[in-house]
Amino acid sequence: MTDHLVDARAPRELHAFIAALPKAELHVHHVGSASPRIVSTLAARHPDSKVPTDPEALADYFTFTDFAHFIDVYLSVVDLIRTPEDVRLLTYEVARDLARQQVRYAELTITPFSSTRRGIDELAFMEAIEDARKAAEAELGTILRWCFDIPGEAGLEAAEETVRLATDERLRPEGLVSFGLGGPEIGVPRPQFKPHFDRAIAAGLRSVPHAGETTGPETVWDALTHLRAERIGHGTSSARDEKLLAHLAEHRIPLEVCPTSNIATRAVRTLDEHPLREFVKAGVPVTINSDDPPMFGTDLNNEYAVAARLLDLDEHGVAELAKTAVDSSFLDEAGKARIKDEIDTYTARWLAP
Repeated sequence: MTDHLVDARAPRELHAFIAALPKAELHVHHVGSASPRIVSTLAARHPDSKVPTDPEALADYFTFTDFAHFIDVYLSVVDLIRTPEDVRLLTYEVARDLARQQVRYAELTITPFSSTRRGIDELAFMEAIEDARKAAEAELGTILRWCFDIPGEAGLEAAEETVRLATDERLRPEGLVSFGLGGPEIGVPRPQFKPHFDRAIAAGLRSVPHAGETTGPETVWDALTHLRAERIGHGTSSARDEKLLAHLAEHRIPLEVCPTSNIATRAVRTLDEHPLREFVKAGVPVTINSDDPPMFGTDLNNEYAVAARLLDLDEHGVAELAKTAVDSSFLDEAGKARIKDEIDTYTARWLAP
């Protein structure tokens, strides 16, 4: 998917502005953020895997025919995370890649069930991600927080295990702020997970399920009604329902938009057909995200360049987009104010005569 990596149609000066712009990212997956270098390192550690060890061969491996194929490939990479050391390595290196893009704050979606069911001790898993989180903040200046998500394809057993891991005081990591639902949407109705989201919300976690990526707007309604969603992962099909757009706008429920991901998984046919413009026109808060960036041949900087072209934004518009992500995050108010001030200062300096 490397053909997506640079949106050359955005002006070069704007690319440079975006590259150094302080940013927040709210929809980015833990395993899906493993760079080719890290994936090849993990594949070499576990030679029984079918994942290529050659970083160049990964470009072909990460070319998807449809969403189901993407899930198959994604799970093959999940199979490379087998020890707490693997978990720690992956987590810190993801933070390093985020820091290189000037990401000051990220909510990383983690699927602990995928690791604990493969035999990683649950407490060791939590310690590994927390050790990486603390090191990343101290050494790289990037604040990480966690969203624990249910892998929808694994059903209610996975949901029960995920909510247990998220709410058990002995296990719950300090960085955990939200509870989500990922994986395939087709054949995985949202309402069945209501009891699990109720428990997570009661424990103080925020609700951020995926919905409306490969299914229609009714899935987004289900996420709002049954799962009490505060943000929607993707929500691509929301554009088909004017009442839904009006509801999202009125209640200020942000969409976590991932343009290149939607093309790579065939959720949207082309970038020019992406509904991002319709969301903004309807007044829906949108945040720009990279989802599973190396798998889709992109990164957050490129996603901002894509959004800038689709929305015809200048530097001020891009900065406002970055501040929307900060406002839509679950960072504390002081932290939000600090990053937004940094965005304003950076933008003013960039545009100064």
